[in-house]
Amino acid sequence: MKNGRIALQTTFFATLVLLTCSALFSLAYAAPKAQMLKPFASLSDESKQCAACHKEQNPALYQQWGRSKHYGANIGCFECHQADPNDADAIKHEGFDIAVIVSPKDCGQCHNKEVEEFAASHHAKAGQIIGSLDNFLAEAVEGQLSFNGQSPAAVSGCWQCHGAEVKVLANGDLDPTTWPNTGIGRLNPDGSVGACSACHQRHEFSMVQARRPEACGKCHLGPDHPQKEIYEESKHGINFFANVEHMNLGSAKWIVGEDYDAAPTCATCHMSATRELPLTHDVGARISWTLRPAISEKVDAKAIAQGKQVKPWEERRADMKNVCSACHTSGWIENFYTQFDNLVVLYNEKFARPGKSMMDLLTKNEMLTEVQFDEEIEWTWFYLWHHEGRRARHGAAMMAPDYVQWHGMFEVAERFYVEMVPQYLEVVEKAEHAGKKEQAAEARKLLDEILSRPEHAWFSGKEPADIKQKRQEAQKAFKQRYQSESK
Repeated sequence: MKNGRIALQTTFFATLVLLTCSALFSLAYAAPKAQMLKPFASLSDESKQCAACHKEQNPALYQQWGRSKHYGANIGCFECHQADPNDADAIKHEGFDIAVIVSPKDCGQCHNKEVEEFAASHHAKAGQIIGSLDNFLAEAVEGQLSFNGQSPAAVSGCWQCHGAEVKVLANGDLDPTTWPNTGIGRLNPDGSVGACSACHQRHEFSMVQARRPEACGKCHLGPDHPQKEIYEESKHGINFFANVEHMNLGSAKWIVGEDYDAAPTCATCHMSATRELPLTHDVGARISWTLRPAISEKVDAKAIAQGKQVKPWEERRADMKNVCSACHTSGWIENFYTQFDNLVVLYNEKFARPGKSMMDLLTKNEMLTEVQFDEEIEWTWFYLWHHEGRRARHGAAMMAPDYVQWHGMFEVAERFYVEMVPQYLEVVEKAEHAGKKEQAAEARKLLDEILSRPEHAWFSGKEPADIKQKRQEAQKAFKQRYQSESK
């Protein structure tokens, strides 16, 4: 009996410890608690004065505000733009101390939950691009520091999506190289990071507008991250545009499967509420792979390597699967993720890791100059991972087959075999002639080892005979079929 009691006590305390740890773990990732917002009884005298003037001076701005929920809650210009005289960007305007920039710190006075979630997101870090290859391209390769010490290409290009560090000139004006700017990771004079207006455009701040894919498409499009185009090709995008009138975009809670069922948008998958999940402004909370770098890794890998505790990729994926489950069965979802994972692994192992190891060796052995993009192979490698490689991975993530194939892996393969390998050998041969015999031998050995792998057998001429024969038979049958159809 005593042993039974001890066993029972042991089980009880073990369970208690487990529950306590689980509770603490949950608290570590607990969402900030939102304030209960109530409208003001009336519009403030300050905002009445602002509105009276702006109605005449900026009628479109006034009308946008008039359609907003802010207007309905008696929140006017002054409530958002008021400033302390000691603020870095404070100015005197018609007798009031105001700031032109409304930062997340200002929005957070009411929308604290959203601002706290955003601050923990990858979006909040988007402005930290100084030192990146992208910024070097915009500053040096494409541009010159001719605009108040900055490159016009960076000011009107990269920074408009990533965000600029907004600077205040000695006379109190905002530096035109950094303002206007609604980049998602903007560094504001008040020390806050981000721009809510990147997604919630002034001055209507419409939920409908922010929930549509075009809101994300301002930045997530183009040759290096064409999520907008990929979405439009996917069945999700096709369904959205065909059934937009059924999307109930103005719903207050907008829960997929309850308030709408025609299609998901970017917001549905990455941010919006489900029957089990709350809305979040941490856009990475449901992403399991990072598809941005040359070699993809699970989204928590870098943090783990730095000894940080973050939401594990498995939990993020489980949350995304929860979104999917509103429309898809578990078998469908599991098989989709198996397809997606295999494409990422294929890209990583066949092209990205070999390509990076080749570039790393050339750099280590000083076969390349210290200057980026002054040699052809550096452009080739950049295109391979930064453009084509991303397109393939994002295409798989969002179910756009043409971006996986013709805009993606086809171009990755062409770039690797037809451009990168010959250029690599040219660099090695040049180094060899310059007297770097040992380094050149090491580089040749690496390439030989890479091309001897089974996945490159077709290129090296070492493909197994049975596989080669099957392919030739299939090609012959295909050719005969189409020849007979053309008669």
